Amino acid sequence: MGYRVAVVGATGAVGRELLKTLAQRNFPATEVIALASGRSAGQEVSYGEQTVLKVRNLESFDFAGVEIGLFSPGASVSAVHAPRAAAAGCVVIDNTSHFRMEPDVPLVVPEVNPQALKGFRKRNIIANPNCSTIQMVVALKPLHELATIRRVSVATYQSVSGAGKEAMDELYAQTKGSFVNDAVKPEQFTKPIAFNCIPHIDRFMDDGSTKEEWKMAVETRKILDPDIAVIATCVRVPVFVGHAEAVHVEFARPISVAEAREALRRAPGVAVIDRREDGGYITPVEAAGEDEVFVSRLRKDPTVPYGLAFWCVSDNLRKGAALNAVQIAETLIAQGHLAKRAA
Repeated sequence: MGYRVAVVGATGAVGRELLKTLAQRNFPATEVIALASGRSAGQEVSYGEQTVLKVRNLESFDFAGVEIGLFSPGASVSAVHAPRAAAAGCVVIDNTSHFRMEPDVPLVVPEVNPQALKGFRKRNIIANPNCSTIQMVVALKPLHELATIRRVSVATYQSVSGAGKEAMDELYAQTKGSFVNDAVKPEQFTKPIAFNCIPHIDRFMDDGSTKEEWKMAVETRKILDPDIAVIATCVRVPVFVGHAEAVHVEFARPISVAEAREALRRAPGVAVIDRREDGGYITPVEAAGEDEVFVSRLRKDPTVPYGLAFWCVSDNLRKGAALNAVQIAETLIAQGHLAKRAA
C-alpha cells in the first residue's frame, strides 16, 4: 500500500534532494517517477542507495493515477504543468514562487501552519514557501505564541545553491580561478561571488527592495500572522549550501531570553545550539545535510522595549526546499487527506 509520486525537475539540485529525502524518510511510495524537460529525458538519477531512475519527459507525461507531485522545475514550468497535474487528480506540492501568494493556494510549513492544508482541494495545489522564509518562520512560531511578534528585521546570508547548480558551478570556478589569476566573468550573478557578498537576490522592485526581500515579508504574514511587519535585506554569500539569518524581533510584551530559549528548545524542527563561548554556535557548514533549523546567539535587543536577537541557520536544499515539501505530503497523509492505493 502506498502512493505514486512524481518528482518534477528531478535533475536539478532540489529535485535530486527531493529524491534523496523521499528515500531517507521511507516515504510510502509504490512508485517514484522522475520527470524533467525533454532535453533531460533519458538521464539517470539516484533514488536512495540502490535505485536508479530514468528521467521521463514532463511535456508528454500523463499525471492520471499519480497521487502526489513534488514540483521544483522553475516558476514558468510549474505555471504550465502544475495545473495540468492538479486537474488529473494529482496533489501538487510546488516549490516555485508561482502560486505562493494566490489566496486559494495554501502556503505551508508543517511545524508552523499545518491547519492551512484544509483548503488545498480548491486548486489541488499547495505552495512550498521561499527557503529563507521557511527557516525564519520555524524559529519565529514558538516566540510568536509566547509574546506576539510585532516586527522582524532580518539580514540573510544565502548560499549559492539557492540559485541552482549553475550558480554553484560559478562559485567553484571563480574560487579556483582566483588562485591561478584566471578571471571568470560573472554569469549567474551580477558581480563576482567568490570571496564576495552580493546584496541582490531576484529582481529589484519599485520601492528599492528585491523580490526575495518582498517574498520574506509577504510570505511570513501569510504563514504566521498578517499583522507582523517584516523588513529584510537578502545577501548572496560564497557558501555552497546553507542559509544563515541575523534576526531581530520586536514583541508586543516582555519576553526573557530564558523563556525564549525554552520555547525554542521545545519547538518541533528547531535545535538550539547556543553556548556563549568560541564555536558555541552553528554555521552553514555544520547545518549542511541536517534537517533542523538551528538557533544560536540568542540575546536581548536593548534598542526596543521588548526585543530579542538571534542567529538562524538551516540547509536550504533540505528544510528550505525538499524536506519541507516531503513533510507537507506526510502531513496530508497524517491528516487523512490522501487514501493509499493498493500496490
